[in-house]
Amino acid sequence: MNPARFKARIDKELAELLSGSDSTAEERAPVALDQQSVGRLSRMDAMQVQAMAQEAERRRQARIVALKAALARIEEGEFGFCAECGEPIAEGRLDFDPTVLLCIGCAKGGRD
Repeated sequence: MNPARFKARIDKELAELLSGSDSTAEERAPVALDQQSVGRLSRMDAMQVQAMAQEAERRRQARIVALKAALARIEEGEFGFCAECGEPIAEGRLDFDPTVLLCIGCAKGGRD
């Protein structure tokens, strides 16, 4: 397994997520309570857009935390090893999601 390949992929995804976070900041901003410029239904629509943007940002931030933790594991030489049993995590599993912490055996509820 080549941790450098995963590091490049993680760095790329982090950059995309951080860029997405910056580009949606306005959508997450509080909705103004100005009845003259925004009608009641329009304000409700704006609040719904805001709520969806805030939830998307919450998920984005959770993924950023997981990706940064994966980078830390690469730096520490622990990337690719199960946090539970210490055995190697299948490369295909890491290809699917480089932030996984458990091998398939431990993820299923314990090793057989």
